[in-house]
Amino acid sequence: MAKVQNSSAKFAVIITLVTIALLSVIVVLSNMKSDESENQTFEKQPSIEGQPTIGNADAPVTIVEFGDFKCPSCKAWGETIFPQLEQDYVDTGKVKFSYINVLFHGKESQLGSLAAETIFKQNPDAYWEFHKGLFNAQPLDHDSEWLTPDKVYEIAGGISNFDVKKFQSELEQLTQIEEVNKDSALVEEYKVQFTPSIMVNGTMLEDPFDYEKIESLIEKELEGK
Repeated sequence: MAKVQNSSAKFAVIITLVTIALLSVIVVLSNMKSDESENQTFEKQPSIEGQPTIGNADAPVTIVEFGDFKCPSCKAWGETIFPQLEQDYVDTGKVKFSYINVLFHGKESQLGSLAAETIFKQNPDAYWEFHKGLFNAQPLDHDSEWLTPDKVYEIAGGISNFDVKKFQSELEQLTQIEEVNKDSALVEEYKVQFTPSIMVNGTMLEDPFDYEKIESLIEKELEGK
């Protein structure tokens, strides 16, 4: 009788251990599936040819931001996430970073994008100063009409060694409108739904403010190189 009880007890322990193991596997697989579903991966990343880019041109990892100068979340991302990214990966030559315009806020978004593209073509070295200047000028009441020609000329006028008159003339003539249209085509192609949208070598993050996820994607890409 004791042997039967011992066998039953051992069987119960084995069943319990097997059940725990199966549950553990299910949890792990569920978490993996959840992680995969959070980020959308495309077959190829957007082309950054002709786009404003900083970092080592030969960096193995490319990060693309789809952003809108009228977007408060883009301003917040640039102030809270980008500096750490720049310090950890751009300045160390591991990542190059590129910006693609999104026009979710209508005519003001278009004006900001067109102005930025015009400055980039006229003087690439002045682009990022203007880029930061636009976001710095974004007010708390971001829905107000603040991104105007006067504001654009004011910010451009603060850039040293820059021909503001030439910039104004080219902006009025819409000389870089095709560059803005090219960005809009990329926004449509990659089904950008919100700004900022951040892509790491073709993988779009669900949460662009999750720096740990950004790091893990970068490190995974670096390990594969």
